[in-house]
Amino acid sequence: MIIGILWAITAGLMLGLYALPNKFTRDFDEENTWGLFFMLTMFLVPIIATLMIMQGVGSVFGDPAVRAILPKMVLSSVLWGIGVMMWGKAIHHIGVSLGFSIFIGTVILVGSLLPFIVEGLPTANAAVAIFIGLFFVLIGVFSNGRAGMAREAAEKSSGEAEAGEGKKSMSAGITIAVVGGLLATGFSFANAVGRPPLHAASIAQGNPEWVTALAVMFPIFLSGGVIMAGYFAWQLSSKKNWAKFKTPALGKNFVLILIMAVLHYAASAVFAYAAFRLGAVGNTVGYAIFNTSCVVTAIVSGIVVGEWKSAPAAARSKLHLGLACMVVGILIISYGNKLASSVAAS
Repeated sequence: MIIGILWAITAGLMLGLYALPNKFTRDFDEENTWGLFFMLTMFLVPIIATLMIMQGVGSVFGDPAVRAILPKMVLSSVLWGIGVMMWGKAIHHIGVSLGFSIFIGTVILVGSLLPFIVEGLPTANAAVAIFIGLFFVLIGVFSNGRAGMAREAAEKSSGEAEAGEGKKSMSAGITIAVVGGLLATGFSFANAVGRPPLHAASIAQGNPEWVTALAVMFPIFLSGGVIMAGYFAWQLSSKKNWAKFKTPALGKNFVLILIMAVLHYAASAVFAYAAFRLGAVGNTVGYAIFNTSCVVTAIVSGIVVGEWKSAPAAARSKLHLGLACMVVGILIISYGNKLASSVAAS
């Protein structure tokens, strides 16, 4: 179990750190950075990883049961792709700390409620625990939003933001993060629909159980990537930003963005392996560890790179309160899911 916990923490660190290299690119606008990132993380990295690791790729995706569920996976994956794209834009507006905590908090809130909508309420004890956990997460998301507004007000008063622009950017960024989190739950639906037939097809080709995650992510990433490719091609053309790829910093920027792409994709694959090593508690305890380490890493890294250097003490206190509430809420939700899983298995 220790090995599984360490891998879950590693996956959370990867996801929490994936956007950090964005802080060090030069001469790129938002469209250049995130357009290149999504091309790499949605196409290049998944294709290479799948072909290198998975046995019988053609047979897995040629299985009749898999082909039957692909349309549903594609549709929900497009929604997820839009959500992740909005996540990138939110990070550009409000930084790593807020972008991660609000987006992932929204994903946890909605993702925890989806099973109730589809399958009905679990036992009373499990439902109570999950709703208490959701309450803590909601407080955390709200507190982080308040922290962001307080930070924006301090930057505006000190002259770091142009009049009106800071508030517009902060409020827009928070809205984008919340809406993106709602749409990103399409990943959970695609996973729920596609995992059973893909798992059976992957195992039939002699792959270990954790490789199923690669099989599930392959159509999700490629489908979500199509909408992103179209959007950023349009943005780069309308803003005439294609020429900015000719900067002398292109080589450095490409390496930084490739690191972002690898960390973003590898986080899901590493978590799948962690859940496999953790066994029965992989999708409850492991998921809690993964999300907790991700949120903590993102917020701490945002603080380290100076996102909150000009924020007043009250804003930082709200951020710390939000982080604490989200961690507590994730752990309580994990406990509630474990209770529900135990009842379902018995």
